[in-house]
Amino acid sequence: MAKKEKEPKTNAVRIVAAKKISYELHTYEAPDGFLDGVSVAAQSNLDPNKVFKTLVLMGHSREHYVCVIPVACELDLKKAAKFFDEKNIEMIHVKEITPLTGYIKGGCSPVGMKKQFKTAIHKSAQEQDTICVSGGKVGLQMELSPLELAELVSAEFTDLVREG
Repeated sequence: MAKKEKEPKTNAVRIVAAKKISYELHTYEAPDGFLDGVSVAAQSNLDPNKVFKTLVLMGHSREHYVCVIPVACELDLKKAAKFFDEKNIEMIHVKEITPLTGYIKGGCSPVGMKKQFKTAIHKSAQEQDTICVSGGKVGLQMELSPLELAELVSAEFTDLVREG
């Protein structure tokens, strides 16, 4: 990290620090309270292939799942349903994010949700030394090893995005 300024402490940051996982925080401005992931990458001077978004879904069984995919990609719901062994799967409604995860839209991290849901990370993360995910609030990205992230949240790597 740069200067020893007061580091934002969110659940995600606390958990990663407590597990002694090496990480770096990146902040960005979100004047309207939300910024899409591609804009976050640009504003943070980060490669968009290293910046991942966290999506929360619900399957036909009513179970919830988490997918972590590159910000410039679109989730393939059929691939996600197949991976999670669901008949079908859909994104949860935005109003359900906070009660379910404890995070708000644009600040949802795969680390530190109220409950640990079955999680999948897009396989392209394995090609990167580090990836960035939300640090647990809008304006905060946390850069860490994708392998350590997967171990921390008990995630598996798989193909999750639409081609083309």
